[in-house]
Amino acid sequence: MILVTGATGHFGKLTIDFLLNKGIESSQIAVLVRNAEKAAGLSGMGLKILIGDYNDYPSLVKAFSGMDKLLFVSGTDLLNRTSQHERVVKAAVASGIRHVVYTSGEVRVEGPDSPLWAFAEVHVKTEKWLKESGLTYTILKNSLYLEYIPYFIGNVLETGMIYLPAGKGKISAALRSEMAEATATILATEGHENKSYHFVNSEAYGYADIAKYITEITGKTINYISPTEEEFRATLQQQGLAIPEEYIGIILAQARGDGEIVSDDMEKLIGRKLTTMKAFLQEVYQRS
Repeated sequence: MILVTGATGHFGKLTIDFLLNKGIESSQIAVLVRNAEKAAGLSGMGLKILIGDYNDYPSLVKAFSGMDKLLFVSGTDLLNRTSQHERVVKAAVASGIRHVVYTSGEVRVEGPDSPLWAFAEVHVKTEKWLKESGLTYTILKNSLYLEYIPYFIGNVLETGMIYLPAGKGKISAALRSEMAEATATILATEGHENKSYHFVNSEAYGYADIAKYITEITGKTINYISPTEEEFRATLQQQGLAIPEEYIGIILAQARGDGEIVSDDMEKLIGRKLTTMKAFLQEVYQRS
């Protein structure tokens, strides 16, 4: 039995769909949800619905009991997810789960000096806990979703520019659905025990590339301007924009080259080339 956490989120739902497409019977898939009402659509698919919360250790132990594999989707509560993740790992050990597949993050530099440390610290700790737990594990080092790119660059068709302090840094963002497909492959097959996979694209792209692609796709000239961090913050302040520090940290990490890791791990898992940045942007901006 495969248990999928985060099943009401985009990634969890996509992974379930790919599991079913790969021939896993719905009766062999369970989902962990905090609220049964939100899982109404999932129960209609014949999946086993289990109630549990990362903040409630006994509920996790109860839900995990009898499961063979656990897709442990990392929490989104930045303030509390370190303690949440520790509970999940301990509950997995206590309930006898055989194999944990964990959605971690791709980080080049580990430590407080990294602008990504607010995101990365919990992943570093969770990977350590899994490796020390005695559990069989698979670690998915997820990159930025391609789907986030339009949010990062803003309304470029109105402004005519991408204005981010990312310098010449590149990013190997990958499509969320292809990450979910690769995850389903790991859950549905054997041979992934105690391995880590780089869930990144096979090519990295700079924001100058993105500006060029959008220009080619739309016929509207888009320029890439990379201010200093101080200039960027001053501009945000002048415009009255409140951008989360985590967002700024991601951009600054990209400027340092932290997002440039590339790999063919996902291509091997799904058996084809990944969607490129230009193909993704074509799909987005041709509809605009």
